[in-house]
Amino acid sequence: MTGENVPNDTDKDTERIYLKMLREAPAWRKAAMVDSLTRACGELAVAGIRMRHPDISEKEIRMRVAALWLDRDLMMSMFHWDPVREGY
Repeated sequence: MTGENVPNDTDKDTERIYLKMLREAPAWRKAAMVDSLTRACGELAVAGIRMRHPDISEKEIRMRVAALWLDRDLMMSMFHWDPVREGY
């Protein structure tokens, strides 16, 4: 998992144990980990939008978050929201 040019502050034994744990984890545990990471990404996206745009409505926050996940054409056809013009 580590590359030649990727800094790695984890010692090799710890990384080996971690990767073994991931390989041996049951599917439900891996799915729960992905779900948790996805939720964390969404929360970070909302926090970043709120920080950059403190006075926008909850609806606009949702639109900007959706624009991060969906492509421009889909945002425009489904929500009439152009992320290039309105922002992310």
